[in-house]
Amino acid sequence: MTTQDLRLEAGLDEMSGLITRFTAGEGAHETALAGVTLHRASAPRPRVHGVQNPCICVIAQGAKRVMLGEEVYIYDRARYLVASVDLPASGQVIEASAEKPYLAIKIDVDPHEIAALLLEAAPPRAAEAIPARGLFVSKTSPELVDAFVRMLRLLEAPEDIPALAPAAQREILYRVLKGEEGFRLRQIANASSHAKRIAKTIEWLRRHFNEPLRVDDLASQASMSASAFHEHFRAMTAMSPLQFQKQLRLQEARQLLLSESLDAATAGHRVGYESPSQFSREYSRLFGAPPATDMRRLRVNSISKRNTSQSYHEHFGRGFVCEPFPRAGIQAVHHVVQF
Repeated sequence: MTTQDLRLEAGLDEMSGLITRFTAGEGAHETALAGVTLHRASAPRPRVHGVQNPCICVIAQGAKRVMLGEEVYIYDRARYLVASVDLPASGQVIEASAEKPYLAIKIDVDPHEIAALLLEAAPPRAAEAIPARGLFVSKTSPELVDAFVRMLRLLEAPEDIPALAPAAQREILYRVLKGEEGFRLRQIANASSHAKRIAKTIEWLRRHFNEPLRVDDLASQASMSASAFHEHFRAMTAMSPLQFQKQLRLQEARQLLLSESLDAATAGHRVGYESPSQFSREYSRLFGAPPATDMRRLRVNSISKRNTSQSYHEHFGRGFVCEPFPRAGIQAVHHVVQF
């Protein structure tokens, strides 16, 4: 092993120890550090659906896979994951045991902080391909791990957090921006970029997912032609605007079915479906069973899986529900898909 490899392994080992110390049990653990969550699992977990918020996720031990559309991203100690925009996704811990639990840290990303950092200390610019996917994995570096470790050490001295945490988190963001895939994150801070305009459209869709979708209107909001908007939207999200809206609607409907005990027709109508049969077909296609069958399956296992569902809710944002992973015939990728 090289000196850099040894440094990386030592840093990840210290990170594992710190996460273990500050996670008393299974699931997600909020910390005194704003926007920072620690995660622990002692066994592989079921697949869960939800909306991935902008964040950086680093694994100190174990492995996980995240699915976006038809793409699967796998990350572990050697690779970290970044989401630059809100994306409908699903995820599953795939490597964990009682002896070597899955240990990870997630830090939320604010595009405004990226913009401010770029104004003050812009890292070297890589060749930028526009548009680029809003979810990616990249090689974990010793410098990035060291920055995370320094931030985690602040949990040992909470009185230092207000003064030192902002600088520690800025260093983490800087290391990611400077990394081999950092241009993907830089794009959302550039007000004139296609990525920034698509990101604003995504924010609008999240607020208005239950309303009729008019692509021409969205393209106009983004100051693009309809064809250019389709191209850039798919490049960032791995799906069309209609598919994106559909995923948001179906995930919200599933939550309504679970939390409010609605019938399928009412839940479908609540999220914007006019046809109950269309809602049932598309629900079955995404979740593998019609609404009634899916609810019976989930409720039978609700007690044993309640804590798991909560932990993923905290990890990914909102609306994650546990289920088996995955459909056959989808190829997993260990590195970011090239466009």
